[in-house]
Amino acid sequence: MTHSLRYLSLLGVVLITLACTSSKNPTVIIDTDHGTITAEIYLQQAPISAGNFLKLVDEGHYDQGNAVFYRVTRADNQPHNAVKIDVIQGGLYHEANAEAIPHETTQETRLHHVDGSLSMARAEPGTASSEFFICIGDQPELDFGGKRNPDGQGFAVFGRVTDGMSTVHDIQALPDRGQYLIEPVKIRSIRRLP
Repeated sequence: MTHSLRYLSLLGVVLITLACTSSKNPTVIIDTDHGTITAEIYLQQAPISAGNFLKLVDEGHYDQGNAVFYRVTRADNQPHNAVKIDVIQGGLYHEANAEAIPHETTQETRLHHVDGSLSMARAEPGTASSEFFICIGDQPELDFGGKRNPDGQGFAVFGRVTDGMSTVHDIQALPDRGQYLIEPVKIRSIRRLP
């Protein structure tokens, strides 16, 4: 399937999801080995990123035993980064079947990387798929125009933690080796609340 057809297919799923939901943003529960995290997903404001995440949630991809939080960044483990950030990163680590989605900048959505934000992890713009991170504290350098990524495109915010930041802090404090957790934290499930 060509990139254009995949994009149109994803856009169709997003539009159907939007049509079937009320104006209230969906809520998900992320159940981990270290506790639960509740997050509001900004489907109206970030339809591509949020729609992709909810599609993976609804299809049970995060419930199949291969989703983990595996990377943490803190001031003490980024010695070579001029711009330091505080996040935990996880998802379907290098899941081969996850399709990349178009990049949805914070300039377009008007969402920002504030404390508790969920955002899509990526390499180049347009490579985000199933991995995401949660901000600890405000992280403006991850927004469009920020200096954390040399391309200046920032990352795509699509939700925010509403309960469970203590779990996020606990995960960030776990022992790591070069930002990668020595023992990744298993994501048991991510489910949408009715």
